[in-house]
Amino acid sequence: MKRLFFLLVLAAAAWVFYCVQIPVGPSTETFLVIAPGTASMQIAAELKRQGLVRSQYVFEAMRLIRGGTLKAGEYRFDHPAKMEEVFGRLRRGDVYTVSLTIPEGSNLFDIAQRVEAAHLGGRDQFLAAAKANVSLVADLDPSVSSLEGYLFPDTYRFGRKTTAAQMQAAMVRRFRQEASNLGLTANDHRVVTLASLVERETPIPSERPLVASVFENRLAKDMPLMTDPSVIYAALLEGRYRGTIYASDLETESPYNTYRHAGLPPGPICNPGTASLKAAMNPARTDYLYFVAASANPLGVSKFSATLAEHSHNVQEYRKSLREAGTR
Repeated sequence: MKRLFFLLVLAAAAWVFYCVQIPVGPSTETFLVIAPGTASMQIAAELKRQGLVRSQYVFEAMRLIRGGTLKAGEYRFDHPAKMEEVFGRLRRGDVYTVSLTIPEGSNLFDIAQRVEAAHLGGRDQFLAAAKANVSLVADLDPSVSSLEGYLFPDTYRFGRKTTAAQMQAAMVRRFRQEASNLGLTANDHRVVTLASLVERETPIPSERPLVASVFENRLAKDMPLMTDPSVIYAALLEGRYRGTIYASDLETESPYNTYRHAGLPPGPICNPGTASLKAAMNPARTDYLYFVAASANPLGVSKFSATLAEHSHNVQEYRKSLREAGTR
């Protein structure tokens, strides 16, 4: 009898060792979703069902011995693993996420395209959510018609099941955090709209306060801003952008056409980063009224001027450099 008992104990110990120490699991991608509030025995049973552990009872015993809480979320398994590795991942909350990088100056259309490319949702669904969830920034900008301008550029990590609304809420939280860091506590609509124009006009951080000064000086004189990025945005909103600006684009009655309408456009045209927000809050003190943007200059720098004559000279120089570059 003792011999039988000993053999049973030995067999049980061998089984436990086999369950704990010998890797088991998929050789291809497998996902495990743990809903909030799921009991540990249910989690253990699901692990067993998906072939991620050999015994749900041995897994539960490990949890009782090791202690800790198994975290909710989605987990990705792509190779056989020891039970201890599986348990450790669930206790740490090592959930699977997808990286989504939003560059400075991205507009809603750019972000929606990136969301779709990352397989986090459809482009159209993201755009629709950006219009439906304006309550996220209603206290900052009561007149807002979409979340344009308030989806802060950064690198985010989202689960595969994250909704467009949840992603946008995370981006708005980052905007609020950065706005607080910068001391932006009033006039959010004006600051963000101006910052978005600055962002799209120059990629050079040191030029942004100068660009902001040009816009502020023109606004003070009731001069149209005549900024191409706003015209492009108008075309994007109306679904007619063709990759470049045509004469007909400059004639459109869109309120975003800053060639025809003085003042700032109705809202932001992109989502500006920290440097552009700072520039909009603290423009340089200059008498500049014109500039040839860095993107239009072969030297990669903007040319600023206070008079139309100076600006015309800079434009001629720009066209000359283009001709010379074309003959090389």
